[in-house]
Amino acid sequence: MKYYLIAGEASGDLHASHLMAALKMQDDQAEFRFFGGDMMAAQGGALVQHYREMAYMGFIPVICHFPTILNNIRKCKKDIALFKPDVVILVDYPGFNMKIAAYVKSTLSIPVFYYISPKIWAWKEYRIKSIKRYVDRMYSILPFEVEFYKKHAYEIEYVGNPSVDEIAAYQSLSKESLSSFQKRNHLADKPIIALLAGSRQQEIRANLNHMLSVMDSFPDYQFVIAGAPGIEESFYRAQIHSDNCSIVFGQTYPLLQQSTAALVTSGTATLETALFDVPQIVCYHFSMPPFLYRILRPLIKVRYISLVNLIADKEVCKELLGCMITRERLVSELNAILFDKEARNRMLQGYAGMKKRLGGPGAPQRAAESLFRALKR
Repeated sequence: MKYYLIAGEASGDLHASHLMAALKMQDDQAEFRFFGGDMMAAQGGALVQHYREMAYMGFIPVICHFPTILNNIRKCKKDIALFKPDVVILVDYPGFNMKIAAYVKSTLSIPVFYYISPKIWAWKEYRIKSIKRYVDRMYSILPFEVEFYKKHAYEIEYVGNPSVDEIAAYQSLSKESLSSFQKRNHLADKPIIALLAGSRQQEIRANLNHMLSVMDSFPDYQFVIAGAPGIEESFYRAQIHSDNCSIVFGQTYPLLQQSTAALVTSGTATLETALFDVPQIVCYHFSMPPFLYRILRPLIKVRYISLVNLIADKEVCKELLGCMITRERLVSELNAILFDKEARNRMLQGYAGMKKRLGGPGAPQRAAESLFRALKR
């Protein structure tokens, strides 16, 4: 069969590549064409457009690149029509992908399957109308999404979470010791506190300074930043004013495996940190007066912002949002997860419950099997 996939960022490229590998196990005649990245290209097929040329996030960047975005959408529509795939598989990236879904379903009458649901449960819930109209099958990687969609009379299939697969695969192969990791990266001989401050410049700029503000209170630990893909080292260096902080690039999993604790900006990184059993504090800063935050907080549709707490449906790790991120709060919470055995154990027990809800490895395989069966029918 012919498969057309669209992934618009690095995480989508990773997850889509694993889905492609699983589809090849189901269909030895699989032919791929895609918008994506290097990992998808490694699985074979034709890379039409790299996600680096389309990953614009935030209001201002989108406005500045609006003509380019429109051109990418036109290019994608035309390419799908020429390729005539048996199915179009969308991977997250809803701003772009939902426009493609509407065209493919309405104009080309080609089945549209979605792997990794847009986070409409957190914002833009109105997109459920378009999903019901244009998406034939939705494969979810977060267990709580099943109930959310059920509320809207739309059935989805939970296939497991690909981060479980990726981390299990990494842990089965990596046996590196802490001392070896430290030597290889020219780090000090101290326990590590990992800093995962986000993947985009504005996100990093908003959160990293708050994370770095606690360093002087923990001289017996070293702070190590997980450098994000596409962010220059000089960008990080401009914000670091201490010898007690280092940066490693392309080593988020090795870093987490060797860390004692972590300060993490909300996102998939919070889930990955939990899967490595690293106690964490979730930090997400945004500029807003305290009184306004207290007024607006009840209007936010979800109780938590971290995937760990959302999956567990309770507070497993502390979330410090907006004006709540102060040096004093960070120091206090970090002291708790470093030195309070009861607090550490309570968080690790929460992680265990969350992992049980996620289920075991096999998400890409389950999605590929279900997808192929549906197409054969």
